[in-house]
Amino acid sequence: MINSQIISSFIESYIDDKFHKKKEDKIKKLKLSDITKRKNPYLFKAKGLTSASDLIKSIMEATVSSGEETIFGNFMEMVAIFTCSQALEGRKSSAVGIDLEFEKNNIKYLVSIKSGPNWGNSSQIKKMKDNFIKAKKILGTSGGMNSRAITCIEGCCYGYDSNPEKGTHLKLCGQDFWTLISDGNERLYKEIIEPIGKIAKEKNEKLIEITNAKLNLFTAEFITDYCNEDGSINWDLLVHNNSSSRSNFSSGT
Repeated sequence: MINSQIISSFIESYIDDKFHKKKEDKIKKLKLSDITKRKNPYLFKAKGLTSASDLIKSIMEATVSSGEETIFGNFMEMVAIFTCSQALEGRKSSAVGIDLEFEKNNIKYLVSIKSGPNWGNSSQIKKMKDNFIKAKKILGTSGGMNSRAITCIEGCCYGYDSNPEKGTHLKLCGQDFWTLISDGNERLYKEIIEPIGKIAKEKNEKLIEITNAKLNLFTAEFITDYCNEDGSINWDLLVHNNSSSRSNFSSGT
């Protein structure tokens, strides 16, 4: 069983570079065209936004939020792989769609790491199951392993699932997942929360400064590019730049 302090030290060593600084870099690199072309203009119109500053703030919040989830998900995957490498000599897998593999009690585990239990739609879940089936088949032929000696895991870093047996695999969430990959540390899922938040306050203050500076720049740029002479938002132009055709498709009319 891995000692929680080893994982806590790892988190403290890497969370700045792998999470906070990546968030800062993402915001610094943003351009107005990035956020106006990638987000849904109809949604923002439906929210009744009429001022340039409110619109840009809303678009920025949506952009930062979606990027934050991806960056943090990648960080937690790294923590999970490190945890298993220390506890069970686990390693990052080379198999398609498999993030982690390790052995315990003569069973080989293939793990697809997810942020939480509601991570994907039905087609994404089907693809994960297909990846499990293919990986088991490859190991059964080239690896010479009995498929019964291979267990596939949908491992979710938070949440819970009271019915883990999914037929093709096991879905282990939160405490169950961290307990498995740490070789029995049932408290690890709680004890990693403190190091994750250790420098959050100072980093969030810096992030607010960077974000506000971008908001000011984007608002001024947006007014120049997308506002009418009377100051109102030119929705026609905004939707045109966001959604007008870039293809040679013809409906035949």
